[in-house]
Amino acid sequence: MFKSGPMPSFDIVSEIDKGEIDNAINQARKELAARFDFKGSTAKIEWEKNEINLSAEDGSHLKGLEEILVGKLAKRNIDLRNVDRKDPAISPLGHATQKIVIKQGIEGEKAKEITKAIKATAAKVQCALQEMQIRVTGKKRDDLQGVIQFIRGKDFGVALSFKNFRD
Repeated sequence: MFKSGPMPSFDIVSEIDKGEIDNAINQARKELAARFDFKGSTAKIEWEKNEINLSAEDGSHLKGLEEILVGKLAKRNIDLRNVDRKDPAISPLGHATQKIVIKQGIEGEKAKEITKAIKATAAKVQCALQEMQIRVTGKKRDDLQGVIQFIRGKDFGVALSFKNFRD
C-alpha cells in the first residue's frame, strides 16, 4: 500500500512565552517597590519587543535589580539559556543601565549546528530552516521520535521544544 500525502514532520522551535515574561517583570516591579534597599531609588524595568532594559542610580542597585528579575524569570520557568544578559553600562556619574535580550527563534549559526548534529546521527530525515525554526521530515514516525530523543539529550545552549508533529 502506498500512502499519499505529506510525510510525517515536526518543527524544532525556540520560543519564550511573552505572557510569562510579562508576569515575571510585573512580579519583579512589585518586589522592587516593596524592598527597603530600593526605597527612594530611581531603579526601573522597561520591556519592549524582545528587550528588557534595566536602569538604576548605581552599579550595586543595578546588580540587585538584575538578580530580582532573573529570579522571577526562573520562577516562571523561563529557560535562562534564552536570556542574554548584556554587560552593564555605568556612566561616570554613576547611573547604570543594562540590556537583557530574550532570544526568540533559532538563529542561523545555531540552526546549522543543530541540523549538522541531526545529520551526524544518520537518521533518515531531512531538515530545513524555515523562519527561525527547523522543520524535520522523514518517512517513518520512529525516525522522527528518535531525532526528538536525540535533541532532548543534548544541550545546544538554547531552549528547544517541538511542535506541529504531523503523521
